[in-house]
Amino acid sequence: MPIYTTTRINEEVDIRLTPENEQFPPTTLVDTFVATATKFAAQEALHYKKDDVWHAYTYAEYHRMNIRVAKALRSLGVNQFDTVSISGFNAPPWFFAYMGCLYLGGAATGIYPTNNASMCQYVLNNSGTKVVFCDDAAQLEKFISIADQLPELKAIVTWKASVPEVVSCAAPVYTFDAFIELGQEVSDASITDTFASIRPGHCASLIYTSGTTGSPKGVMLSHDNCTYTMNAVNSGFLPGTFDNNERLVSFLPLSHIAGQLLDIGYQCIYGFHIYFAEPDALKGSLGKTLKEVRPTYFLSVPRVFEKMYERMSELGRSATGARKMISNWAKEIGTTKTRQSEFGQGDGVPCGYSLAQQLVFSKVREALGLDQAKAFYSGAAPLTPEVLSYFASLDMPLLQAMGLSETTGISFYNYPQKWKSGSIGRCVFTAEARSDPETTELLIRGRHVMMGYLNNEEQTAAAIDADGWLHTGDCATFDEDGFGFITGRIKELIITAGGENVPPVLLETTLKEELPILGHVMAVGDKRKFISALLALKVVMDDHGAPTKDLDPSVIRVLSELGSTATTTDEAHKDEILINHINEGLKRSNAKAASRAQWIQKFTFIQDFSIPNGELTPTLKIKRSVVAKQYADEIDAMYAAEA
Repeated sequence: MPIYTTTRINEEVDIRLTPENEQFPPTTLVDTFVATATKFAAQEALHYKKDDVWHAYTYAEYHRMNIRVAKALRSLGVNQFDTVSISGFNAPPWFFAYMGCLYLGGAATGIYPTNNASMCQYVLNNSGTKVVFCDDAAQLEKFISIADQLPELKAIVTWKASVPEVVSCAAPVYTFDAFIELGQEVSDASITDTFASIRPGHCASLIYTSGTTGSPKGVMLSHDNCTYTMNAVNSGFLPGTFDNNERLVSFLPLSHIAGQLLDIGYQCIYGFHIYFAEPDALKGSLGKTLKEVRPTYFLSVPRVFEKMYERMSELGRSATGARKMISNWAKEIGTTKTRQSEFGQGDGVPCGYSLAQQLVFSKVREALGLDQAKAFYSGAAPLTPEVLSYFASLDMPLLQAMGLSETTGISFYNYPQKWKSGSIGRCVFTAEARSDPETTELLIRGRHVMMGYLNNEEQTAAAIDADGWLHTGDCATFDEDGFGFITGRIKELIITAGGENVPPVLLETTLKEELPILGHVMAVGDKRKFISALLALKVVMDDHGAPTKDLDPSVIRVLSELGSTATTTDEAHKDEILINHINEGLKRSNAKAASRAQWIQKFTFIQDFSIPNGELTPTLKIKRSVVAKQYADEIDAMYAAEA
């Protein structure tokens, strides 16, 4: 009987083959990459900046570095089915460490650089990590501080920090250059001979879920999970869409399966050019990189598109006279063109489109560094209708995709020729998806579903039922054309004292649409008589990504227009002008609610959420239990009159 799940890293799972998906032969990431590296040996593969000048590794050099890393790992006693962990911003050594581990038949794990020492210790011990790679001095110090609590650890390797001659550490510490010299006595053949023993059903990657509650779980993804998912997704694009000339900017966290798949995985198949953004990409330098690289595809998270929207909106407000008239005229055409390009709407081109493209759309794309981009994708969290509409007006439809770590990052996909606004797209080709008729929970089955959770049989059995369906915890609906729409999460449902089921995400999204000055909203009211909300104004973030008390310029502008002089959260939270503005927005938001039980009746201001402060997961989902505990007194105060 086939075995499709396991919780042990050294076990092979069978491939869930069907007559439909057999067109994608099972293979490994290693064989896929080696074939591509051989085909495009002299082509540049990994582009990185040093002293503000672009340099590159060719595919032959990339392959050679993978071999050298694998040899060095072997010299330290790392073998097939062993695990290495990598923590740092996207850079060539991240790729070398990942692929070098796979060359040995091991499994690689990414660790978010923002994880604290105790979380790193948990992941390293849970995964049985033998070697950890990291970038800068801060990361190095963190791993040195916990080395004596990591019995499996054989070495720490840093690719950016210097290593003192004498280091007080329970494990050897190497610079990356010193590390790769360790494998000089190991033959290349001993590595390449291993390739044949690596099976499609073996674990390739461990992705630690950043769950909103409890300890993270290690999602085991096989080589076939990865190669099948990419090939199945690709089959939905028009023939000839991708070739080896594509340029992608690498800045999404490689600890997340989406970053691994997009940057490392697709390059294995197509031979893309990968350009590494600067470590401060999300703090402002990404725009400069985009203008230099001019990527042919742009894939990002909602916050990046929101920042672009805010910046362009500010510029647009300064336009006057003829310039403003032309801009508004073009946006109407852009909105029409985008609407007509949606699935089932035909392929018409509105009158004046060519002129609008020449006068406005092309210039906007060029200013963003996206004039060569063939498509724009967003994932990890929903986009607000406001942002979707704005980019649609610029003839830049933002296509959304949806997936989980447990489904190798992609479950649903919108394609340039088949998409719907606000939808997560259609189910990945040859996979299955349905909505539970009683709970509306989204269930998924296919070759992209994980092997299981590492060393966690109970959670694996709870996630994947006997028929192979993955229970996602998301609530979803499907339209008549098969496009999916996420409506919330089962565990996030608020059940009021009156027994009303309230989807908080829907309420939160609607309120943020009415009040764009809000950074985060969290609805509360479980077992209470009514719904309330914690509101956080958008603020300036510090260099570590933590919120300051300084209001975001877009918030200051809105408050100024209302007659308020507030520039900090302390000032704003007690400002009657702001409070009245919030109340007006609440009225509009509540008017859209499905029932009176879903009205937000009270609110309290709090500081904005962030990853460093622990209120958000690395994929920017609210840790509701953490926030509820942190602001328990404020929540209770909103219900004081109930007692």
